[in-house]
Parts: sequence; structure tokens; C-alpha cells
Amino acid sequence: MSHDQFALLTRIATALEALGPRTPTPPNWQSADAFMWDAVHQSLHPVSTISRVPISLLKGIDRQRDQLLSNTQRFAKGFTANNALLWGARGTGKSALVKAVHAEVQSTVQSDLKLIEIHRENISTLSNLLALLAQTQVPILLFCDDLSFDASDGAYRALKTVL
Repeated sequence: MSHDQFALLTRIATALEALGPRTPTPPNWQSADAFMWDAVHQSLHPVSTISRVPISLLKGIDRQRDQLLSNTQRFAKGFTANNALLWGARGTGKSALVKAVHAEVQSTVQSDLKLIEIHRENISTLSNLLALLAQTQVPILLFCDDLSFDASDGAYRALKTVL
């Protein structure tokens, strides 16, 4: 093989690698308490300020609050915990509860619990995010806000594809 042919093949290989799927990049976990999944760049971006309210201000959801808090505390301590699905109409405090529980657990349990949000339009990349998270021992609350389960919804079809 000539030098010119080798150079050409090297350029072609480099171009093909650039077109292929990106390997998710692990974040600096110490840089933030919360992260946002960037599906385009296959990376987690730190969130400097989390918009949340103290757990004591959430009213009328005592049973749900206590169950999610207890479950998350066990998880943060390294014990068995359950996945949770919070459902209800928009504006009923599901995301506020998740963020408040995260803050409460961070302040009461010696844990480096992280909060990660994936947008509903990026749910088709959930398997990539999970592959990235499988590489860490950091406890993580992963949530997707406003996920609809209407069969005509694109997020529902993407979720069925991932699962």
C-alpha cells in the first residue's frame, strides 16, 4: 500500500468515526448536585441552581411524600429501594416533590445523592444514559418530567422502543 493510499484510508476512517455514535462522557460528579442529560452530545451538564421548595411547604401529599422520602433515604444509604412512578395531572407537584426529597435526603443522610433529569423528547436515548450511569457507584435519582403515556405521543413510542 502506498503512502497516499494509507493517508486516504486514515482520513476515511477518521470521518466514519466522527459520524458514528458518541461514547457518553462521564461528568465530574463533584461539580454539582444535579445534572441535565444532553442527548445530542451524550453528556451530563451540571445544574448550578436547582429550582425547588422545602419539603415542609408541600401540603396534601403526606403519604406520597413520606413513602418517596423513606424509599430515597434507604437508597441513599445503600439499601434496597424501589423505583417510583409519580403520576397525576400537570401542576400537582410531582417534580417539586422529587426535588424537595432530593434536598431533604442530601441534608439528612451522609450521601452524595445526585439528581439527573432527562427531557421527554430525549427518552429514546435513555439506554445511552443508563449505560453511562452503569459506570458509576454514585447514587442517582433519575427523573423525566411530564412524560405522557398517550399511545399517540412520540415519547410513549420512544419509551416502548427503549424498553
